[in-house]
Amino acid sequence: MTATMQDFIVVGKITSPFGIKGWVKVHSYTDPEDNMLRYKPWYIERDGEWVSQGVSEGRIHGKALIVHLESVDDRDSAERLKGREIAIRREQLPPPQKGEYYWIDLIGLHVINQQGIELGVVDDLMETGANDVLVLKGDKERLIPFVMHEFIKSVDLEKQVIHVDWDVDF
Repeated sequence: MTATMQDFIVVGKITSPFGIKGWVKVHSYTDPEDNMLRYKPWYIERDGEWVSQGVSEGRIHGKALIVHLESVDDRDSAERLKGREIAIRREQLPPPQKGEYYWIDLIGLHVINQQGIELGVVDDLMETGANDVLVLKGDKERLIPFVMHEFIKSVDLEKQVIHVDWDVDF
């Protein structure tokens, strides 16, 4: 079975070369940043396809994540990777615990309030410190705190719906 772009989850992006021996700086979308080092191999986007890329080593250096990729041994090779997204295959992630969800699984779900009114579709999520926030696109943008049993009543990934206790006027 051939993998499609949907079989991959973007976990970071190469921002620039680091030094002269092929190392790169990486902007990680994982929390903590160096979590993405646990996943091997990585997949680098090239011409609309994900290409497997081995990781030799990596670490936090100051405030940046730096990584040496296999077969990238000089600054010129590292420079050609600048701006490329990094992904992993979905099956590389551990299954979430009951009541936990990967953000990627929530994006695209329809959000319906207790009156049966669709408030929109999850377009993004924001981390605020206190709790995560769903960003909905619909007749207007809505922000709903992702607080289970208070605002979020249920999440049904199979039916692609989140039921919320949220007023249509908010």
